[in-house]
Amino acid sequence: MKSTKFAIPAVALLVAGMSVAFAASELSPGSKAIEEANANMHAAMSVEMTGDVDVDFVRSMIPHHQGAVEMAKIALEYGKDPEIRKLAQEIVRAQETEISFMEAWLQKNALPSSGSGGMDGMEGMDHGAQ
Repeated sequence: MKSTKFAIPAVALLVAGMSVAFAASELSPGSKAIEEANANMHAAMSVEMTGDVDVDFVRSMIPHHQGAVEMAKIALEYGKDPEIRKLAQEIVRAQETEISFMEAWLQKNALPSSGSGGMDGMEGMDHGAQ
């Protein structure tokens, strides 16, 4: 009986995993775009730490905000709900302002040894209107 005790949860997890994999293959173009933007954002947020918490915070937050902008633009392209579209517009506006602030701050405050003004690891991110 002990083997059944563990077999049922294992089968449930397997079926749940298969359901998620199946559902992912049937995502809408907008959901696929969100999924890709999210993966790109998380990859770009993996920056090398400098030891300066302020610099490390800003260098990590820029790609986080850029990911939010990218996802909001996808919501504007594919979304239909007026409240979500308004929220997405506000996110684009606010996050782009914050990105500009953080990029300017890094230019003034990043460690010179970083070689790129603290922008390493973000080459693949959409930097918006620059």
